[in-house]
Amino acid sequence: MAALLLPAADPVYESARRKLDMIKEGRAPRGSIVNFPVAQVNAWARMTVPEIVPEGIRDIRVELGANTASGYAIVDFLKMRQAEGATTGWFVSKLIEGERPLRVTVRLESAGGRCTVYLTGVELSNVSASKTVLDVLLKAFFMPLYPEAKINEPFDLDYNMERIELRPGVARVVIRK
Repeated sequence: MAALLLPAADPVYESARRKLDMIKEGRAPRGSIVNFPVAQVNAWARMTVPEIVPEGIRDIRVELGANTASGYAIVDFLKMRQAEGATTGWFVSKLIEGERPLRVTVRLESAGGRCTVYLTGVELSNVSASKTVLDVLLKAFFMPLYPEAKINEPFDLDYNMERIELRPGVARVVIRK
């Protein structure tokens, strides 16, 4: 009876999760390429982002291009900060409260077991942020909530990954030979 009350698992998400588990557990064959079609990337994002950011974000989707990715969502920055226990002054809270469409674009460079994610654009309510505003958003909102994140700086790939490639419609993980 309890099984009937549980929501049906998303088979696209489950496929992506199995591939990720295979990589994490070292079961991906050496020299292999593990493909994640954009449908799997989106299913994974819809399931995992709410675990990372429990409040203030919905309608998540990703588009993939040639070494680029754009993430789209409806966000409420005030709810996001409050969910993390961050306090916000009255004036700033009035500026950032309420839901708004957000688009974040990144460029990815990856080779030799390393990866760098460059933040190349942010649009909030269809207004593009300047380089200065991007820096403020990173420092004031993103990094305090996620201090371990590596943006605009290289990091080592785990799990025997040689590189990550982004192409239109697919993310590819290349395992070391």
